[in-house]
Amino acid sequence: MATTDRRTATLALAHALTAAEHGLPVIPLSATKLPALRSPHRDESRPSGCRGACGLPGHGVHDATTDPAAVRALFASAPWATGYGIACGRAPHHLIGVDLDIDTTGLNDSVAALQHLALQHLFTIPPTVTVLTPSGGRHIWLSGPADVPVPNSAGRLAPGIDIRGAGGYLVGPGSVTTHGTYRLLPGTGTLPPAPCPSALLHLLTPPAHPHRHHTHPDDRGRGLIRFVLAADEGQRNTRLFWAACRAYEHGFGDALAEALTRAAISTGLPEHEARATIASAARLTTTR
Repeated sequence: MATTDRRTATLALAHALTAAEHGLPVIPLSATKLPALRSPHRDESRPSGCRGACGLPGHGVHDATTDPAAVRALFASAPWATGYGIACGRAPHHLIGVDLDIDTTGLNDSVAALQHLALQHLFTIPPTVTVLTPSGGRHIWLSGPADVPVPNSAGRLAPGIDIRGAGGYLVGPGSVTTHGTYRLLPGTGTLPPAPCPSALLHLLTPPAHPHRHHTHPDDRGRGLIRFVLAADEGQRNTRLFWAACRAYEHGFGDALAEALTRAAISTGLPEHEARATIASAARLTTTR
C-alpha cells in the first residue's frame, strides 16, 4: 500500500472512531462510497437474507457499530477503506439525512426546493451538522424520534432531495472518495444533530394506504422482487427499472425500494446503479 493510501486509511479509521465516540454507528467505505467489505454470502447459489446473524463482517450497514474494538476490526479487514459510513435510524440519535444534490444541468435546485417546502409547510431547518459533498451538494443531519422509522427515498420530496433513513447510511465527514473529500460545513461540527421539525417529519413518513400496504410485500411486492431476482446478466437494469416503475405506479414504490435494491445487488448489480435506476423510475412515474 502506498504511503498516501496508508495515510488515507489511517485518517478514515480515526474519523470513524471519533464518530463512534459520539454515538454514531459506523462501517468502512471504499472510495466508491460503497461498503468496503464484500458479503460473505456472495458465492452462495441462492440469495441470502442474512443481516449479520452469521457473525461474519460484510453485511453493509448491518455491520455498523459504535464499539471501538469492533470498528478497528472492521477497518483491519478492509485496509483499502478510504472513508466511513454512518448508519441512519439507529439509537441514540436516530439519524435522518437530507441529501441535497446539485443538478449540473441547472434545471433543478434542491436547496430552493427545500426552502419552498419549508415555506409551504411552515417549518424551519434548525442549525445542525451539515456536510459538504465533493459535488457541491450537502447533507443535513437531523435526529428523529425512536418510534418513527423514516424510510429512504430518492426524489420523492422534490427533485434532487434524497432522504437517508432506517437501513440507509451517510458518508461521514473526512471520508475520501474518487470524487473528493466530504467536509463539515464550518461552524456546524460542534453541533448535535438537531431534532427534525414535526412538519418535515410528517412529510418524510406519509400515512400508509391501508389497502395498498396490505398487499406489500406478500402479494404484488413479492412478485416484483422475484422478477428482479430472475434477471440474467444484461437484463438487470431493465428488469429493475420495470419493477420499480410498477411499484411506484401502484403506490408502494418507496416501501419496496430497499427490497428491490437488495434483490438487484444479489444479481450482481452495483448498489449505486440499483439506487440510481430506482430513483429514475420514481421520477418518471411522478412526472406521469
